[in-house]
Amino acid sequence: METLEIRYNYEDYLRLPDDGKRYQIIGGKLYRMPAPVPYHQKVSRNIEFILYSFVKEHDLGEVFDAPCDVVLSDVDIVQPDIFFISKEREYIIEEKNIRGAPDLVIEIMSPRSEYLDCKVKVELYEEYGVKEYWLVDPDRKEVEVLTLTQEGYKSLGAFNKSFSSPLLNLGVNLNDVF
Repeated sequence: METLEIRYNYEDYLRLPDDGKRYQIIGGKLYRMPAPVPYHQKVSRNIEFILYSFVKEHDLGEVFDAPCDVVLSDVDIVQPDIFFISKEREYIIEEKNIRGAPDLVIEIMSPRSEYLDCKVKVELYEEYGVKEYWLVDPDRKEVEVLTLTQEGYKSLGAFNKSFSSPLLNLGVNLNDVF
């Protein structure tokens, strides 16, 4: 007997219930995430404030946060915690969603999202050309920075005091994040 795996697409995504959960489709597979815990939201707010302030001050582009649909393909729809789109690429910002890969994506991990963020999304964001990817671990109070090279993502390290974004030339003090 053959088992058929259900593959979801963007039309299916649009029919999902508005039930307070975050849904994402990666490679046609549906992922449902519960609402983030308060500490996750605090860390997210702090990072977004730092990033937004810098981007606005230097007129670099736009910063968004979840929930905001990023449609990479008909079977790859994600809602990154925070992301940046450069001024040169603002054309991917549409009325109802983002159509294309952001320049920078930031995911704040939880025990329930670690595999998705560290494995599945690393491959996805690499495939679609996200130039820089930050993996934020609130439990360990560290940030791993991945940059896209011709060979794929290269880790610049996992930082617990401060780090710099090569993409934005932005220094981040992690005391301001955690």
